Amino acid sequence: MSINVVTEGNNCRISIHGEMTIGAAAELLRGLATPLVRCEDIEVNLADVIEIDTAGLQLMLAAKREAQLKNKTLRFVDHSQAVLDVLDLFDLGVHFGDPVVLPQVV
Repeated sequence: MSINVVTEGNNCRISIHGEMTIGAAAELLRGLATPLVRCEDIEVNLADVIEIDTAGLQLMLAAKREAQLKNKTLRFVDHSQAVLDVLDLFDLGVHFGDPVVLPQVV
């Protein structure tokens, strides 16, 4: 699992690659904590998340809540199929308020 953070002024763009699971939770928390303090507008790209469990989902929920408490904007974008499956399983897609693009079924 790796996290890439690009900061431009008050904007942070975060890309998560690999797993968002209990095994990566501490590293994920550290990777999200600094942008939540430093940035006003945060975008988290989930396109390269290959696996997510309830620990990863809890981190998403906590990050969104923390951003709201601090009057900051946090968006999750480009949800991978693994993330979409978990959001659907727990019926949380609408909770985050982020645009979700569903893959085209052929």
